[in-house]
Amino acid sequence: GPVAETFRVIQGAVTEEYVRSTQGVFQFELSGDGGGTWYIDLKSKAGSAGFGQPPVTADVVMSMSSADFVKMFT
Repeated sequence: GPVAETFRVIQGAVTEEYVRSTQGVFQFELSGDGGGTWYIDLKSKAGSAGFGQPPVTADVVMSMSSADFVKMFT
């Protein structure tokens, strides 16, 4: 779905430079189609993004609809 595709694109764009400059973990609690817990880890090693709990404690937790998440990142 659109949420999974957005995270696939984000994962492909994560670089060690983004991790070095950001040093943050973002958790998204999404409601609606494709919802659930998703994360972007820009703190650990080379970074990662995906479904489920982040590998380390999130610095920021955002709750929104999956439709709003997709709009925000596109």
